[in-house]
Amino acid sequence: MNDTARIGAFLDELLVERGLAGNTLEGYRSDLEAFQGFLVTRGQGLLTASREDLALWMEDLYQRGLAATSVARKLSAVRRLFRHLAERELRGDDPSRLLQGPKRRRTLPRVLDEQEVNDLLAAPDRSTPLGLRDAAMLETLYATGMRVSELVTIGTEDLNAESGFFRVVGKGDKERITLVGERALAMIAGYLRHARPLLMLGHKPTRALFVTARGEAMTRQNFWYVIRRYAALAGIVQEISPHGLRHSFATHLVKHGADLRGVQMLLGHADVATTEIYTHVANDRLQQVHARFHPRSGGKGES
Repeated sequence: MNDTARIGAFLDELLVERGLAGNTLEGYRSDLEAFQGFLVTRGQGLLTASREDLALWMEDLYQRGLAATSVARKLSAVRRLFRHLAERELRGDDPSRLLQGPKRRRTLPRVLDEQEVNDLLAAPDRSTPLGLRDAAMLETLYATGMRVSELVTIGTEDLNAESGFFRVVGKGDKERITLVGERALAMIAGYLRHARPLLMLGHKPTRALFVTARGEAMTRQNFWYVIRRYAALAGIVQEISPHGLRHSFATHLVKHGADLRGVQMLLGHADVATTEIYTHVANDRLQQVHARFHPRSGGKGES
C-alpha cells in the first residue's frame, strides 16, 4: 500500500466511524495530500518521516505566509493521520506527538465604547410594550454580562429585585449569582409593571421573564434581530452581536478597575484564563467589582 492509499484508508475510516461531513473530509484530504507532497520533496514518506521533517514542513507553511489558524488546522489533520498509523502498528512511533503547534491569538468580538452603549440603550421606544421589553433586555444584558442563551431562559423567579441579583444557570448547568445595576433593575420593574402583563394577555402563563408578542419566551435569534435593529437606529455602523454586548460589559468593568477574578465570577467563566483576554484594558491594580465601578450601576466610582 502506498501513501496515497494510506491517506484514503484513513479518510474512509473517518467517514465510517466518525461520520465527518463531506466538506471536512475534503479539507483533510487536501491538507494531507499537500503534506505528502512535501515529504516527497525530502525523499520521505508517511512511514519514514521524522519529527524534524514535520518541523520543516511547518516552517515551510509559515514562510508561505499562512496564518496560525491555518497551520493549526493542517497540523491537526497530520496528527490524526499519524495517530491512526501508530494505532494500526504501521509505525512504531508518532513523530507529531511532541510537535508544538502555533499559539492561536484569542480575539474579542466587536466591543462598543461607552457612548455607543448609551446610544444603543436609549434607542428603544419605551412608550410601547415591546420597546419597554427591549430596553429592559438591553439594560439587563449590559448590566449583568449574561450570555444571550442565559438572558432568554431566565424566569421571573430568578430575579431578586430587593437584593439586586439574578440566579443564572450557565454552561454545564452551573448556577451562579450575577449582580444587576440600579438602572437595569428600574427598567425591569417598569417592564414587569407596564409591558409584560400586556404581552401576556390571552396567552398561556410562562415562567420566562422576557416574552414575545405571542406570550412566548424570547429566543436567541429574535434577540439578535433586536440588537441589529437598535444598533442601526443608534447609528452604530459596524455590525455587533448580543455576545459583543457581553464583552463590552466585561471590557468596561476592567477599564474602570474591576478585579479579573470578580469579572470571572460575573461572567461565569470556569477558568480565569478565559477572562484574561480583557487584560488589554487593565492599567491599574483592580479593587472592587460592579457596584462601585460599572458605569451604569449607580455607584460612586470613577467614570
